[in-house]
Amino acid sequence: MARIRYGQIGVGHAHANKFGVYRSSDDFEVVGVVEPDPELRKRAAASDLYKDVTWMTQEELLNAKGLQVVGVETHVKDLLDTAEACVAAGKHIHLDKPAGESLPQFRRILDEAAKKHLAVQMGYMYRFSPAVALMRDFLKKGWLGEVFEIHTVMSKVVGAGTRQELAKFQGGMFFELACHILDLTIGVLGKPTEIHGFNQHASKLDDKLQDNQLATLVYPRALATVKTSAMEVEGFARRHFALCGTEGTIHIQPLDRPSVRVAFSMDRGKYKKGYQDIEFEPYSRYVGDAADLAAIIRSEKDPEFSYEHDFTVQETLLKVCGLPTD
Repeated sequence: MARIRYGQIGVGHAHANKFGVYRSSDDFEVVGVVEPDPELRKRAAASDLYKDVTWMTQEELLNAKGLQVVGVETHVKDLLDTAEACVAAGKHIHLDKPAGESLPQFRRILDEAAKKHLAVQMGYMYRFSPAVALMRDFLKKGWLGEVFEIHTVMSKVVGAGTRQELAKFQGGMFFELACHILDLTIGVLGKPTEIHGFNQHASKLDDKLQDNQLATLVYPRALATVKTSAMEVEGFARRHFALCGTEGTIHIQPLDRPSVRVAFSMDRGKYKKGYQDIEFEPYSRYVGDAADLAAIIRSEKDPEFSYEHDFTVQETLLKVCGLPTD
């Protein structure tokens, strides 16, 4: 099967190193990489990750013969403009998170992609975690019953230099980090009927970063809380997603190297009534995302995450952060 021709625009995003997944994948052939900032390009070119790639201008890449998909990995402030140019050129995109600060522009991108039957895959990094996949399977089978509660946390300690960069965005840590677990929450419960954001600068550092934040999402028969901070010692270890339903509870922790504790109200398949622990082999982020994107581009499957899902996540994110949505 012919490999899918892939290019990347930008190396400045915090997750731009996912380029290595596409470079090593049997599904993709890398056409080239774009980075207009000479210092960023110089540093990237000196790394093993980008060794011997073909550096191009954006115009050259978007006009490269047979190019099918672009990874948009710019600084966050440039994500939407770059994504819009790629979709206008008729390319599928993997768009890193969050989807900028302009909801109308994101809506425009999604509508144009839908019109052209182009994939827009967001870079939320837990979508293809094996633990999350197991949770979705339990939900699909009805083994957890009706969901009435979600509690999820994603935090870490952020250094002073990075804090200053993040402080440029009103949404602070929620905008930067909690969007990953907001994506999971809305994936389970859908669009909330009420959204309440609590945004606090708790550090003594004088950088004004919103670094201690909580969202409460209200549904007709469920409540969800989404928490993040920039100050939690060993925060990676406590990142978790806990879901309670009328027939069972599942707790994924930590999210980055997942293990699961699940309780069922009765025996379910190979699982017993009550609590049990499920361990997973370590998995590599974005490998599942890349494989899924390849299958979508080859028309082997429909996207698991719709344009409307991604729009709802972004709309909710901006509302939590107190950012405009019009």
